[in-house]
Amino acid sequence: MIRKLSQAAPRRPRRDAQLNHERILEVAKSAFTHHGAEASLDDIAKRAGVGPGTLYRHFPTRDALIEAVYRSEVEKLAAAAREFAAATPPIKALRAWMLLLVDYIAAKHIIAPALNSVAGGPSRLYESSRSLIQGAMDSLVQHAKDSGDIRPDTDAADLLRALIGVSLVCPTPDWQQSAKRLVEILVAGSRADKNA
Repeated sequence: MIRKLSQAAPRRPRRDAQLNHERILEVAKSAFTHHGAEASLDDIAKRAGVGPGTLYRHFPTRDALIEAVYRSEVEKLAAAAREFAAATPPIKALRAWMLLLVDYIAAKHIIAPALNSVAGGPSRLYESSRSLIQGAMDSLVQHAKDSGDIRPDTDAADLLRALIGVSLVCPTPDWQQSAKRLVEILVAGSRADKNA
């Protein structure tokens, strides 16, 4: 029986195409961080070890590349939550992910000027990433509640707001250290009283 083209399953990208895609994103993240939105796309292609045609095949516009870099970072953050939950005790997974979130927020501050250059502004990107980040935090908090490591009244949204808030309220160069101390305070304050 011949399958109709419209029913054909989508092809997975070849392994080399996938590696090119990942390399381009890594190099672009570094370029946008150091040079802003106007980083040379030709330089990004060259540093990624691909031709300009390959870069444009994956990312037809500068905005598409900037958006892809941001989405990739959010997806990595969400994946890390799953990896931590699978590999470490719930309270340690929550703490490790919250510390990683602080690093993500710092990177977002650095790449923000490039994100601000995207047509229509970054709010659409931020909105789409919010559910992934909130979902990761919700999952880790629920896992820690289920294990009895943290209090049942711990609210994942409160923890997230505290960490994001410290990055906005304390724009000083040492805000990251303050945020990491806050992670320790939040985790300690959320612990269940095993003697109660």
